Amino acid sequence: MEKPMKIKNIVILGGGTAGWMCANLLLKKWRHLGINVTLVESPDIGIIGVGEGSTPSLKAFLDILEIDESEWMSECNATYKNGITFKNWSSVAGYEEYFHPFPCSLDFATFGFLEKNSTLRRKGVDVIAKPNRFSLMASLAEKKFAPIPSKNFPFHFQYGYHFDSVLLGKFLRKKALEIGITHIQATVKNVELDSNGDINSLNLNDDQVVSGDFFVDCSGFASVLLQKTLEVPFISFSENLFNDSAIAIPTEIDPDIPSQTVSTALTNGWVWLIPLTNRFGNGYVYSSQYCTQEEAEKELRAHLGILESDVEARHLKMKVGRVKESWRKNCVAVGLSQGFIEPLEATAIQFVHSTIAQFAMAFEQGEFTDKHKDEFNERMNQDFEGIRDYIVLHYKTNSRNDSQYWIDNRENKNISRNLSSMLNCWYKIQALDAELNRLNIAGYYSPKSWNCLLAGMGLFPPAESLTSAEAPSAQADLDFVDNFIDGCSMNFRSHEIMLKSGMS
Repeated sequence: MEKPMKIKNIVILGGGTAGWMCANLLLKKWRHLGINVTLVESPDIGIIGVGEGSTPSLKAFLDILEIDESEWMSECNATYKNGITFKNWSSVAGYEEYFHPFPCSLDFATFGFLEKNSTLRRKGVDVIAKPNRFSLMASLAEKKFAPIPSKNFPFHFQYGYHFDSVLLGKFLRKKALEIGITHIQATVKNVELDSNGDINSLNLNDDQVVSGDFFVDCSGFASVLLQKTLEVPFISFSENLFNDSAIAIPTEIDPDIPSQTVSTALTNGWVWLIPLTNRFGNGYVYSSQYCTQEEAEKELRAHLGILESDVEARHLKMKVGRVKESWRKNCVAVGLSQGFIEPLEATAIQFVHSTIAQFAMAFEQGEFTDKHKDEFNERMNQDFEGIRDYIVLHYKTNSRNDSQYWIDNRENKNISRNLSSMLNCWYKIQALDAELNRLNIAGYYSPKSWNCLLAGMGLFPPAESLTSAEAPSAQADLDFVDNFIDGCSMNFRSHEIMLKSGMS
């Protein structure tokens, strides 16, 4: 049952990207109501920041704040992102890599052909079903083009960014200070609770006491407010997402800057390659159950060709899973304090934006009470579970046999009922779109994304059993697809030119 809340002061604990995204969005939404926002961050706690990628949700967030690309991208060494190439996840001949694109409004003209051919290929017909051939965004990434069309090509394209996450946090801090955030740099000594269990105030190391009516926990994996103080349980995803560690090492950038992220599978995990304007961000995401920190660093350095390099490696630990409730009492967790799914599909910023936006809507619609708390928590849990399933599918469908890590991932039985049903649908050559809608999971990733992953991994009958018995009319018109994509590509410019022209 809801209780009345007189909201005048909102206190955010923790800076970084999550904290400053919260500060900007909440102040923009509620400043006219006389609500004050205070952000407390410790100058002693380092921000977990490396070269990072985003989904299109970051652009949506910055559009809400009316921040132009020309204003923020250069300050954050940012580049454009058409999608992600996955290399060496599959050992199927011809399917050793594939591209997962972001959506664009022209997909309707080509992706139907991918669905047609992937269905035929599942039936054993010898047709081309590699997703790259059917994607304009894949073509742009291959050509190192930015996803910004010329003005005489009026179609909508969704895209992400690569950026320095520390610099983005600093940029958002500057914007929040401009619009009136109260910023306190201090460390929390202890948290005071009311008699009813609500958070009353934060006692800081400089003897300040910061009181609030509502609190936002952006304190990272420590989750000082939600998990430590309010004792909300954490639910680990370790039974089906094995990775718990990462190593980050920067390298020199290619002058012809790519417009995609690359994820390359190694022995006990995978490596990201993220292009910034000043460097490549590289990182090895791996499982400490299968190799030591030293072994992982040695393999990453060998992969990068910098065994003798003086560049220091940063070692990170990941806490993969989610809290049981994102909102308890007068506190909501956002960012790593709420949960984290490993960075394979760059969903961290997406979760931050989604959580802030959905919380703000639920809180406002409930007249700043906890009326919609349960529905909000359920929605957040479903989001984590739905996106977790898509990430797990990458590992479940791998065909590598070079290490026990990959074999165990493929043979792992700890997958959700939804994921099991969806895989069953694929192998039984049933309609994928219909099954995704039946399971109510098409909202987390589109049918195009699921199709790209399953077809991209080469989950088809082996080449020796294929036949060309199907009538040619039932197959995709590849000439049309190729000509359409080539013609559309003429309306885009190189990534390097777009970045130098000020991201106009």
